[in-house]
Amino acid sequence: MLKLFALALTLFAGSAHADSELHTDLPLAYLEQTQSEARNQPLVIFLHGFGSNEEDLFGIKDALPSTWTYLSARAPLPVPPSGYRWFTKTPGDGDYDGETADLQRSAKLIEDFVGKATAKYHTQSDRVFLVGFSQGAIMSYEVGLRQPKLLRGIAALSGSVLPVLKAELKPSAALGQLAIFIGHGTLDQALPYTSATRANEVLTGLGLKPEFHGYPGMPHTVSDAEVQDLKAWLEKSLK
Repeated sequence: MLKLFALALTLFAGSAHADSELHTDLPLAYLEQTQSEARNQPLVIFLHGFGSNEEDLFGIKDALPSTWTYLSARAPLPVPPSGYRWFTKTPGDGDYDGETADLQRSAKLIEDFVGKATAKYHTQSDRVFLVGFSQGAIMSYEVGLRQPKLLRGIAALSGSVLPVLKAELKPSAALGQLAIFIGHGTLDQALPYTSATRANEVLTGLGLKPEFHGYPGMPHTVSDAEVQDLKAWLEKSLK
């Protein structure tokens, strides 16, 4: 499970409203922070990793602009005693992979969630981002690379492009417009650093231009430096 970085979170108090209520009016349960009557604000959707929950990445919002809208979704499959997952990992020692039915079901839920959240929070698809960690990063790839028109960009933190997706990807005009951030620690033992470098190679081979960040000495987590790089990428992607 991701253990969130320590940040000074007093700089972005603003007038944004964040609550601890778990909302259930969209296809996935979620937490939200939004401005009252916000319109056309950037929408950032966090997707947590295996065994975690919607609270895990939500703190990242406090290092990002306070006027934006932030949602953190809960994966649909339980992991006892109190966690969740997006898919079941397939057994074996080969490349990290997931059960096809789980991947397809979760991808469809995320796609529906993104579309309905875009409408609910009165914004446009070119201002919507998925930010995922580990399994959440894998799902960000699955949704963003298959349905690029839903989003402005995806940020894959400690993730990978799974073999089936890699085999099925083809260049397209819509895919070429997708902004992509890849961040990964060099000492990640859950998903090795080569997962990120291979993803970068696959995407550049399709003519895409991911922004790649390797973090020396970082294990399977998110660092302060990565969050600051993420913030800069999000802001740049909106220009």
